[in-house]
Amino acid sequence: MHAEIISVGTEITTGASLDTNSQWLSLELAAIGISVSFHTTVADDLAALVGVIRTAADRCEVIILTGGLGPTLDDLTRQALADVLGVELVLDPASLEFIRGLFQRFKREMPERNVVQAHFPRGTEPIPNLRGTAPGIWANIPRAAGGTCLFAALPGVPSEMKRMFAKEVVPRLPAGNRVIRRARLNCFGVGESQAEEMLGDLTARGRDPEIGITVHEATITLRIVAHGDTAETCDSKIAAAKSAIRERMGDLIFGEEDEELQHVVARLLANLGSTLATVEIGTGGLLARRITEVPDYERVYRGGIVAVSLEALVHTVGSSVGANKQTTIVAALESCRERLGGEFAVFVGAFPHFDPDNAAEASPTSEVALVGPNVSRVVDYTFLGDAALNRSRAGKIALNLLRLHFQRS
Repeated sequence: MHAEIISVGTEITTGASLDTNSQWLSLELAAIGISVSFHTTVADDLAALVGVIRTAADRCEVIILTGGLGPTLDDLTRQALADVLGVELVLDPASLEFIRGLFQRFKREMPERNVVQAHFPRGTEPIPNLRGTAPGIWANIPRAAGGTCLFAALPGVPSEMKRMFAKEVVPRLPAGNRVIRRARLNCFGVGESQAEEMLGDLTARGRDPEIGITVHEATITLRIVAHGDTAETCDSKIAAAKSAIRERMGDLIFGEEDEELQHVVARLLANLGSTLATVEIGTGGLLARRITEVPDYERVYRGGIVAVSLEALVHTVGSSVGANKQTTIVAALESCRERLGGEFAVFVGAFPHFDPDNAAEASPTSEVALVGPNVSRVVDYTFLGDAALNRSRAGKIALNLLRLHFQRS
């Protein structure tokens, strides 16, 4: 059984809004064994929407549509579905009463225009929406090749859509004939092409489980998708894939699912009863912000210093100027450790100005460092791409130095 997800809204096709509903729905459908074959985005255009629904119905057994159920003139989902079915819109008194009740509960007068939200294509079924004024629509659309396509139209508002899908739509959907399970392993320290080379045949097309590679701000995510007749079969495939990946990628792997480097480092610090301080010049406090997003970060984080230059940092902490830049950085970090009370300290250096679009200009470098008991390390960092990406990568390199120190010592 295959599904298509349709997202309706000119604000999406123009790029003014981001479609997060399709991603969420794809994962939820996979969890019940229904594979998503198509994501379609369509503007608020009646003819285009009618064509998209007809095409989807002929190539998939399930359609989940989000958006276009509001009260305004550009909300066209109701009419588009009526045109596809060849029927007229009719008022559903129960839905209208519910919508009026919502406005009364919030002590507001209902605009007459909202009455349109209680109209449905004849022969379809309203889907209750307990969190908003836009009921959904459940329908069976005849297919050109015979049979019908199951169709659900849901509001575009994520909080309304998610509840309606889970409570009202999933119980109406037949269970898929295959179970689909997903898992993620997160890596840091290599590029996408190098990761693919290390994984070799594990990323081959048509393999089960499928292993894909995505990259976000220098973090490599390996996405494992397993298909099987039972959840146990899928889990066994995923476990075997994880074992094979870990054998090839080693300590480049730092976490699973939603874990970021700061979560892993904070956990390692907590397990060892240790603490951390941060010193930043080029990142403007980004590193400290990431650490403070970790639950209970106060257990391991002793604070940070954000400076505008190495000279300003030396002046602030009263450390000495060494024989070279590296020794000056280490001395400043030692002073920061003492001032802030962190057993370890990580450092991100200054960000020189450069034009990433100028191929003739050599890529500049800066420093990332780690100091602590039995460790004093300064590494060069070469700038690639835009400034925002460099700030993120540099902060991750600093955290990764500490992670690797713990795992290798």
